[in-house]
Amino acid sequence: MSKLIATTFLSLDGVYQGPGGVDEDTSGGFDVGGWVTPFYEESMAALAEEWIARAGAFLLGRRTHDIFAAHWPKVTDPADPLASRLNGLPKHVVSRTLQSSPWSGTSIVDGDVVEFARDLKSRPGDEIQVHGSGELLQTLIAHDLVDEYRLWLYPVVLGKGRRLFPDGVVPKKFEHVESRHTAAGVTVLVLRPAGKPDFDTFRLVPE
Repeated sequence: MSKLIATTFLSLDGVYQGPGGVDEDTSGGFDVGGWVTPFYEESMAALAEEWIARAGAFLLGRRTHDIFAAHWPKVTDPADPLASRLNGLPKHVVSRTLQSSPWSGTSIVDGDVVEFARDLKSRPGDEIQVHGSGELLQTLIAHDLVDEYRLWLYPVVLGKGRRLFPDGVVPKKFEHVESRHTAAGVTVLVLRPAGKPDFDTFRLVPE
């Protein structure tokens, strides 16, 4: 079976909306986009290259597909590790309105995405990677289809925007796999689902 891996950027208050540009996603009156760019450093690119080398296919939401498809096909250097994987591997974009994609190797998923993801996972192969794609990711999370989370946690609070884990999600706990930190203050957390959380009350030990 293949593992489904979610990679996403998050603010400290859990927002995933509009990380890469001021006008990337202004839906719902979101006017604080572009919050990851000031924290960029070369070590982050190296980690992204390390992770994308494990990919066998990509599962993307419509908005993320459109952003990627507008950029990556223009990067034609075969030595670019990100472009070579993103342009060369199969890409599945979830959309009920998109009829076709100009991005080579892209297929449209317009049916039951949960069943499609389960079928993808049932096949042997390298990682199925979901990058960004917040709404799609929330659906996959709700059906326990994510095997590992790679979260880029940025030291910024936005106070608005769509959150990856909004009110009403089913409580979950996670196993810590790995963590890294950048000089700019970004924390990278690699987590795996570990069932339901445990709850207890803190008690002072009597002297």
